[in-house]
Amino acid sequence: MQCITVDNVLLPSGWHYHQTLEIENGRIVNIRSATEREKALSVNGRLLPGYVDVQVNGGGGVLFNAKPSAAAIETMALAHLRFGTTSMLPTIITDNADTMTRAADAIAEVLAAGPECIKTLIKGIHFEGPFLSTAKKGVHDDRFIRVPSDSEIATITRSDLGAVLVTIAPESVSSTFIEELVSEGVVVSIGHTNATFEQVQRAIDAGATGFTHLYNAMSALTSREPGAVGAALSNAQTYSGFIIDHHHLHPKSAEIALKIKGEDRAMLVTDAMAHVGSDISRLPFFNTEIVRRGNKLTTPEGTLAGSCLDMHSALVNTYSDCGISLEAASKMASITPATFMNLQHEIGSIEVGKQADFVLLDNSQVLLQVWSSGRKVL
Repeated sequence: MQCITVDNVLLPSGWHYHQTLEIENGRIVNIRSATEREKALSVNGRLLPGYVDVQVNGGGGVLFNAKPSAAAIETMALAHLRFGTTSMLPTIITDNADTMTRAADAIAEVLAAGPECIKTLIKGIHFEGPFLSTAKKGVHDDRFIRVPSDSEIATITRSDLGAVLVTIAPESVSSTFIEELVSEGVVVSIGHTNATFEQVQRAIDAGATGFTHLYNAMSALTSREPGAVGAALSNAQTYSGFIIDHHHLHPKSAEIALKIKGEDRAMLVTDAMAHVGSDISRLPFFNTEIVRRGNKLTTPEGTLAGSCLDMHSALVNTYSDCGISLEAASKMASITPATFMNLQHEIGSIEVGKQADFVLLDNSQVLLQVWSSGRKVL
């Protein structure tokens, strides 16, 4: 039995003070008031649930598309762990079928036989494409944007991949395709789309439940056409991811949408490239490269190309600049994405029975410690 006593801990019911968490085999087995002796040895700070990121393209100098291997997944996971991400979905963006298969094989290998410290970090995989819209492709290579094939459906619906998320453009796939994925337990998100409101609504009716990086690479909300953004904001039951790096979204645009969606449906994501946890400034990327200038990633032509955002910075930006409370921002970074991926019974909050994943902050929101399955890793 391992015990951690903290001054302040954020539980689902709110802040609780002088609490002792009892941990066994990487899970919380009890949460109770600390004894006087434990209080004298308590950790000073505010304990929040570890962050859950459902969109991680790379980290530690590695891009998953470029190296779809178990070793790359480990490098990415450890890079993001330093910034409080205790659960993640490695993300393969639009690419050829062979790369998709190799990425799936790598995820399966990690989940089946990877080091335990890595297996606890990897919850599945996100296929961001290739069934997207060329009109809203962003940095995705349009040579690989296509309609689904039977072999690709077989890859996506494998039973050894953990939680699976797929981003699609509704105008590029049928409602039957969405229904088929959902029936196999795949979570479907809408993104890189130029669809009309009606097309998006049909996708939601077919079972799509999320929107990938809201506002970015999707049809906008206008006076005469609500578009994908309007569909996301008007469908209260759907989830939306937000890249709060202040390059993808103006803080006020983010604030408006975050408050409409609410802490139970808005999710913080990084859309991180290989630059996170690395000092690289240039990254080869298909037929171009991604260049880092400050905290912004673009192609040489100026197209946004993912981010070098980490989840702790996303939380701080949301709290500091978007009019969102720390408690709400914490939910957006933990239990909400966990619930979106149907993982809320395992991760996302500090509760008995869940994985012992925590971040410890000081009163200025500086990240002091990270715990993964009961192990202090920072």
